[in-house]
Amino acid sequence: MKILKKFSPNILVIGDLMIDHYLWGSCERISPEAPVQVVDIAKETTVLGGAGNVINNLRVLGAKVSVGSVIGDDDNGVELIDMLKKIDVQTDNIVTQKNRKTSKKSRVIASSQQVLRYDKESKDEISNVAAQEILNSLKSEICNYDAVILSDYGKGVLTQELCQSVIELCNKEGVKVLVDPKGSDYSKYKGAYLLTPNKKEAILATKIDIKDKESLEKALLKLKQDCNLAISMITLSEDGIATYDDEMKIFPTVAKEVFDVTGAGDTVIASIAFALSAGKSIEEAAAFANLAAGVVVGKIGSATVTLDEIEEYEASLHKSTSDAHIKSFKDIEAVVERYRKSGKKIVFTNGCFDILHVGHVKYLQEAKSFGDVLIVGLNSDASVSRLKGPTRPVNIAEDRAYLLAALEAVDFVVPFEDDTPYELIKMIQPDTLVKGGDYEGKEVVGTEFAGELKLVNFVDGKSTTKTIQKIQGC
Repeated sequence: MKILKKFSPNILVIGDLMIDHYLWGSCERISPEAPVQVVDIAKETTVLGGAGNVINNLRVLGAKVSVGSVIGDDDNGVELIDMLKKIDVQTDNIVTQKNRKTSKKSRVIASSQQVLRYDKESKDEISNVAAQEILNSLKSEICNYDAVILSDYGKGVLTQELCQSVIELCNKEGVKVLVDPKGSDYSKYKGAYLLTPNKKEAILATKIDIKDKESLEKALLKLKQDCNLAISMITLSEDGIATYDDEMKIFPTVAKEVFDVTGAGDTVIASIAFALSAGKSIEEAAAFANLAAGVVVGKIGSATVTLDEIEEYEASLHKSTSDAHIKSFKDIEAVVERYRKSGKKIVFTNGCFDILHVGHVKYLQEAKSFGDVLIVGLNSDASVSRLKGPTRPVNIAEDRAYLLAALEAVDFVVPFEDDTPYELIKMIQPDTLVKGGDYEGKEVVGTEFAGELKLVNFVDGKSTTKTIQKIQGC
């Protein structure tokens, strides 16, 4: 994940843009005019919908995004352009077509329940003139993009002619085209790098009833051959993602809790495009997309996911490397803020942890039991030498941090240079501060910044000093 943070790929999204408009309120009576609810509107919100949700996901991941689409010459079109510019999306490739309606879907929500939706949009295909205008604007700049996403919501922007022309243009320049398809006829996507239909969409397109691994493989192969794809892919909801290159591979899902799958497909294609643009393999991209989807389905409504959220989610599944759990002062401050906003209880302890032994492990396991997230402050080598003498530490700080971070009980390790973790505790302000039982009746540094202090007894006979003495006696 740290490697992905170094990249900011330039990705073009072409597709159906729309505005998702929400009217939030409450209902306490029925209209005297007709048997319908009267909703007292308290607030209105708008978010980007359709291909705009793919754009949102890419921007949050850290990509530079341009968009190609067609909107109407109306107020909704002006509003949509303004929404895109606010998140720093390049809009030069958006064409305005006279007498076309910009898509806007309005939902009336009463006490968290949707009671009505009304749409204002055009669903007919865009004009040949508008399609050609998009193409003309892309011809000189397509080589500047790391990937192109065709996000098809069936509203008429992605015509057969436009799709094939874009794919042909991209293939000449070696730019991968990823498609989130719509409908049952995928011929207009022929020649793309990959498609991302879900199982239901794949069944409709291939006419193959996907009910086991054998039928899944047949569907993948048919899509690959019929659409002349480099990679065939089918998303399987709670079962993960299946791909076919030289053979079928299935990447199981990693979702812990599913609240809402709205927009998960947009997150998947955005994540795959981002990872591929950063030089990752399709296997790595699929695994990354699974993690991103695992985060986003745990949120309500169409949502996005950051690289930090994916990293933390991966860590919670114990699938990440120790490096991902070692943080600097600056990094841990942002981590703490996110966990605190989500209502997690933060526990802090510290020590030298020179030669890791069972006493350390049991101590840290008990410390973790006091909350949700355990952060361990680790004395630097210089700090250990000042506290323990010139022959210590036996293991350097990098090694000690890595071993600690590998423990299941430890969520994050933060090295510090001072003799005490005063500044670190002050910055974290943990809900629970944990120290060893030998601090009974003594002053504990940083208690004024913690919600409570817990003392944990050490395991008798287990200590780094005794371990060293035993080694020296051999």
